[in-house]
Amino acid sequence: MIKKLTKAMEKCQDPKRFQHTLGVEFTAAALAMKYDVPIKSAQIAGLLHDCAKCLSPEKILSLCEKNHIPITEVERRNPFLLHGKVGRFLAETEYQVEDPDILNAIANHTTGRPGMSTLEKIVFIADYIEPGRKQEKIENLPEVRKLAFEDLDKALLKILDNTLRYLKEGGGEIDPMTKVTYDYYVKEVR
Repeated sequence: MIKKLTKAMEKCQDPKRFQHTLGVEFTAAALAMKYDVPIKSAQIAGLLHDCAKCLSPEKILSLCEKNHIPITEVERRNPFLLHGKVGRFLAETEYQVEDPDILNAIANHTTGRPGMSTLEKIVFIADYIEPGRKQEKIENLPEVRKLAFEDLDKALLKILDNTLRYLKEGGGEIDPMTKVTYDYYVKEVR
């Protein structure tokens, strides 16, 4: 299944996105080994996490409406935020993934959610720290990479904090789920 999914992603993603996808798969597998999660599950979720990223905003919104995928107002204004939810749908319908944990990891890799499973945390973190990410573009990336292999919740919290600060400083719209997730993990880590 891994080879089949890799070929499918290579066909539907541009070369830069495909390299990112391979980086997330690799990093998710490494974190899965560290945190005793099935490696194959981490690889599948890593490979498919951005399977809807190459779709146009119109296509993403259309798929949501046709398939009764809930859309918040923030997501409607920023359809790129929906690529996780649509990715979950595609993983299930196009790539025959049935494991709810893998599907949730794909769906929630963008904003996170309170009470994430270990696999969900791994994919969320792997997306942020994969080897292709540039240190110049992400504040304290080496620290977050190190933290990911020491404490998943602390790494998750650091990423959420970085994301919220980046969006506030850049004037980007914050998905309420990112803030809810951040607040949840602030309490969990303490």
